Amino acid sequence: MLSKLKTLSLLGLNAEIVEIEVDLHNASLPKFQIVGLPDAAIQESKERVRSAIKNSGYKFPTGKIAINLAPADLRKHGPRFDLPIALGILHAMQQITIPDDISKKIFVGELGFSGELREIYGILPTTSEAKRFGFKEIFVPQQNSEEASLIPDVSVFSVKNLCQIIDHLSDLEPISPMPTKKLEPQNQEENSEFDMKFIRGNEHGKRALEIAAAGGHNILMSGPPGSGKTMLAKSFATILPLLTVDEILSITKIHSIAGFTNEKNPILLQRPFRTVHHTASGVSIVGGGNPPKPGEISLSHRGILFLDEFAEFPQKTLEVLRQPLEDGKITISRAAGTLTFPAKFTLVSAMNPCPCGYLSDPDRDCVCSPFQVQRYRNKISGPLLDRIDLHIEVPRVDFEKLTQNEEGETSKEIRMRVQAARDIQIERFKGTKIASNAEMSSSSVKKHCLFDNDGKKLLKSAVAQMSLSGRAFYRILKLARTIADLDKSKNLEITHLAEAIQYRERKED
Repeated sequence: MLSKLKTLSLLGLNAEIVEIEVDLHNASLPKFQIVGLPDAAIQESKERVRSAIKNSGYKFPTGKIAINLAPADLRKHGPRFDLPIALGILHAMQQITIPDDISKKIFVGELGFSGELREIYGILPTTSEAKRFGFKEIFVPQQNSEEASLIPDVSVFSVKNLCQIIDHLSDLEPISPMPTKKLEPQNQEENSEFDMKFIRGNEHGKRALEIAAAGGHNILMSGPPGSGKTMLAKSFATILPLLTVDEILSITKIHSIAGFTNEKNPILLQRPFRTVHHTASGVSIVGGGNPPKPGEISLSHRGILFLDEFAEFPQKTLEVLRQPLEDGKITISRAAGTLTFPAKFTLVSAMNPCPCGYLSDPDRDCVCSPFQVQRYRNKISGPLLDRIDLHIEVPRVDFEKLTQNEEGETSKEIRMRVQAARDIQIERFKGTKIASNAEMSSSSVKKHCLFDNDGKKLLKSAVAQMSLSGRAFYRILKLARTIADLDKSKNLEITHLAEAIQYRERKED
């Protein structure tokens, strides 16, 4: 008897429908064969399926078992095919009955030897794709069920073991579908050790971070060792605006594919903050592998990518950031195919002004030669610096400020202003794919960044004196738009433009 069931094979954030065809033949010698470009994990499923069926109280066929994963030209990865393969074998042997509408159901899950189902990665994009393809029901391991229940209009069935799903399909003991989970975004924990109130001095830096958080702008901090750059960057996470429901889903999908979600933490309700060491390879930042998985820039999607010791990164590694910073996505091309992952992140970077770190320190002498300083700075290319909206100096804090008793503004107070500005942007860009001012296209800038004649004169002077590129000009307008949003101003005033201009990189003679 021929049996057919359906599942989904993940390709990045997308999926393809895979039909599991099981055919049994009488043969003198037993043989278990799987065709259809399976990887090693699928080939190993033979032993898992065999043991799961026997230990669940069912007979395993003694003849030839032929299993086809169609379409045959699509490479399949991972142990997610165990469950439909086992059900197909049992149905082909007529040990179980399956409903007539089986073609409208999706089965995914890894089997243990005892027949229990184990969690798999990528369950949220799998459920989302099942909905897109029009499937009404999906059967997932119990550990993945909460994550899968984020997708509405699809009945998610939580399955503990092989016997339970057989009883459900046979109408002996039906499983109730999971209720759709409601999402409630969360801020960073209050009273964090990185609260802005603990930072003494550096008011200019805190103001720049507030603007960056409000508009999703990239920022580069430069200053001597111990000036507080890393503390500012880590405190930045505590003033970020709340995630929207769409952002929660997109972030959780990426982390689910990477295998970072689990039964205890199935959903990401806070913006990710990823810290990358300067020894990281380009592949770890961009993504890759077989099958290709998202790298740090995609894991930072809708959150923060923090690169400390920015100039210590290899130049080739830094250059891979140029495309995603501009396009908000990364395309990974390999021999097996091409995948695209989202990468709309805020880049927060910190560096010393020179190799020894004291070029800008008024109290300590720099021991670097001009050639060493120039070579150090040349690691960061002009096109990459052009994509960073805010360039700020973080000076060493005076003793008097370090020992003052008064605390500054809390992260909660700053976050309220950031959230108000971001709410204005959400309303402004309603119905579009733009989430913040930093993502505006040239046409959106012309529509939403209006300024008067005085502002025009100021911008003309800045472009001439600072030799600004067209990209830098538009980034100044985006930054000024965010500053105006923080002031709740409809148009760009000259003060907004002037503040935005001061954050551009200064060309040194």
